[in-house]
Amino acid sequence: MSTTERLALADVEEARRVLQGVVIETPMEESRWLSSVVGGPVWLKCENLQRTGSFKARGAYVRISRLSEQERARGVVAASAGNHAQGVALAAQRLGIRATVFMPEGAPIPKEKATRGYGADVVFEGRYLEDALAGARRFADETGAVLIHPFDHVDVMAGQGTVGLEILEQVPDVETILVPTGGGGLLSGIAVAVKALRPGVSVIGVQAKGAAAYPGSLETGAPVPLTQMKTIADGIAVGLPGELTFAAVREHVDEIVTVSEEAMSQALLALLERAKMVVEPAGAAAVAALLARSTSYRTPAVAVLSGGNIDPLLLGKVIQHGMAAAGRYLNLHVTIPDLPGGLALLLGEVGETGANVLEVVHERISPSLDLDEVDVQLQLETRGEPHAALVVARLRERGYRVQG
Repeated sequence: MSTTERLALADVEEARRVLQGVVIETPMEESRWLSSVVGGPVWLKCENLQRTGSFKARGAYVRISRLSEQERARGVVAASAGNHAQGVALAAQRLGIRATVFMPEGAPIPKEKATRGYGADVVFEGRYLEDALAGARRFADETGAVLIHPFDHVDVMAGQGTVGLEILEQVPDVETILVPTGGGGLLSGIAVAVKALRPGVSVIGVQAKGAAAYPGSLETGAPVPLTQMKTIADGIAVGLPGELTFAAVREHVDEIVTVSEEAMSQALLALLERAKMVVEPAGAAAVAALLARSTSYRTPAVAVLSGGNIDPLLLGKVIQHGMAAAGRYLNLHVTIPDLPGGLALLLGEVGETGANVLEVVHERISPSLDLDEVDVQLQLETRGEPHAALVVARLRERGYRVQG
């Protein structure tokens, strides 16, 4: 390990040796549908298929494996929304060390259960990762347990950087690498490794718009905390960059972009349908960036799928959100005559368009309706935005008053 608090290629290469037999070299899958959208080869680095379901096992193991015997005896403590928690729990279990993990309240249930399943104790604290991290620091001060920071440590960054080494070996002609980004451990590790070996490769960090701490921090020149966050992507919901990760990102990363909740939902749905990949919202962020700015990146491009640990209940909600954002759910208010057979005629017109009726609600009492009118609320399933537009146009052609 370097004697300075600055990550170097040699650190990442040594971390890879440490991780042999502990983590897997995750698959690199070519994506034909994304390639057709972008206009050049696109590959998916499938860290959602890593042990514990995310890249976090890499950095956690490297960090914990280097503890002294005295430190191991005191145990370790971590703060995480779930993925780092599982990585720490797995590493501690393999090395015979007691682990305690502080998680934000409302952390996904499968991530909590998996963390406990690896033998760690779980404590809930606060709404955000920063709250849980404060609890973990307090626990470390009170018990002597070693704090395993989720991103801001050279060993952790080195472990995550091994993803970058694998990318260069699996796609030697890569031109752009897009990386989901929260605190910056994965992004900084990949950037340091890749830029040392292939300085011409563009490394792009992708943040959720509702939890994007890096743009403002880079503009200011130092880590600046967000005052609030709101995103479905709990895996990258970090309100303050680390000191070490910020310095590495500022020096080595080409650009930070942000993506909307709708873009991540659509990307998650597309990955499920087209690539048969289950990812969490954070894991879909890089693909969301490609879809949102399809002509902005040099190819071959690699999108890192950083994690696949998603609560099935959230998965259902995100799929519905993604379908709505893609125009595949259509909600309409249609005014029809209050006459026998009026509803049947309307539904017949809808059926002729090929749309599927999911829900129908009548409303007869409204100041906006005449006495002989009924408002029909329709929820329809369509094949996408062009089909949805066709449905609306068809109904208006037939004389119906239609509002979206």
